[in-house]
Amino acid sequence: MKSILLCLFVTAALALTAAAADISGKWSGSVTPDNGDAGSAYVILKQSGTTLSGSGGPNADEQWPGLQGTVSGSKVSFQVKSASDGTLYKCDLTLDGDHLKGDVTFTSAEGQSGKGKLDLTRATQ
Repeated sequence: MKSILLCLFVTAALALTAAAADISGKWSGSVTPDNGDAGSAYVILKQSGTTLSGSGGPNADEQWPGLQGTVSGSKVSFQVKSASDGTLYKCDLTLDGDHLKGDVTFTSAEGQSGKGKLDLTRATQ
């Protein structure tokens, strides 16, 4: 009887782990460089399994296509390149409910780089 209960518990735990939240949708918030003022950020994510695609940019009207990334449990990583100046943004975030928060590194087309914080909330629409 104990082994049956243990098997049921393990199966339930594995099912909950495998059923990660789908983060597809629109997310808005702010990006704050370590040495600068905060600016707006807006991403549109499409999740297929552990793979992310979509677009990102400063707002809903200015989106840069080609966003690519992955989801592993509550860890979300993606990168997108600015269509206007070629800056590459790499984001390593943690999902907590309808909130994505973490680090962003950016490298300009000229090779200059910087770091900052990205804070996004699922957009209601």
